[in-house]
Amino acid sequence: MAKLYPENSIENLNDLKPREETVNFLLNYSKALSVINYNKMKFEALLN
Repeated sequence: MAKLYPENSIENLNDLKPREETVNFLLNYSKALSVINYNKMKFEALLN
């Protein structure tokens, strides 16, 4: 398989700094998400 990413792209991953708004959005979404297991099925409900 061909290399799709340059070598230095892995080093740049450490420089990622998300905005506070993005972090708050993801935290609030994860708090509102409910996963219900019923038999062998999973149901996702967003409690907003």
